[in-house]
Amino acid sequence: TVQRSSFQALNQGVNLGICIQMCRRFREQGAGVPMVFMGYYNPMLSYGLERFADDACDAGVDGVIVPDLPYEEADTLQTICGRKGIHVIPLLAPTSTDERIAKMCEKADAFVYCVSLTGVTGARQELPSGIPAMTQKVRKHTDLPIAIGFGISRNRHVQALAPYADAAVVGSALIDVVERAPSEKREEAVRDFVAGLRGAAPVEGGR
Repeated sequence: TVQRSSFQALNQGVNLGICIQMCRRFREQGAGVPMVFMGYYNPMLSYGLERFADDACDAGVDGVIVPDLPYEEADTLQTICGRKGIHVIPLLAPTSTDERIAKMCEKADAFVYCVSLTGVTGARQELPSGIPAMTQKVRKHTDLPIAIGFGISRNRHVQALAPYADAAVVGSALIDVVERAPSEKREEAVRDFVAGLRGAAPVEGGR
């Protein structure tokens, strides 16, 4: 799903600069919610890390998630983004060791993103059974909020996550909603879908 949407975006001329401009317009229209970029490292590297941090900060971006940037190679991006007040969010997987979790949590300063399963992202019928154990491992090393992603597509998934996490990350299922809806009804479809997800969780969120 994400690959297909990326292909469509590239065909329409979308690039990192345009995404930054969208964030800027979002802020100019009065949006006060946090904004976090999620994307691969190479577009940022090609854009120029200093330039990316400057432009993203100016546009009001609060953080970045870079799935293909290993912890061992993230120092440069963390330093450059840190100078601009942009958080680099770590990703933890079910296969992450306690030692690795501790090291990554030590550098985290916004929230921690836990990938719920091994394999590719995408909407699924059921969530993995190992989420409670994984979040318990992470909680031993940080008091920061925990977000869980991969496979979340239904309000019952969000309900099931509420005792263990502070946020649910929904990507593929949202893209599917956009793809299925007629162009003139996409905004309404997205609003309805997100409202349904949010309505499933207790107001106070995780823990």
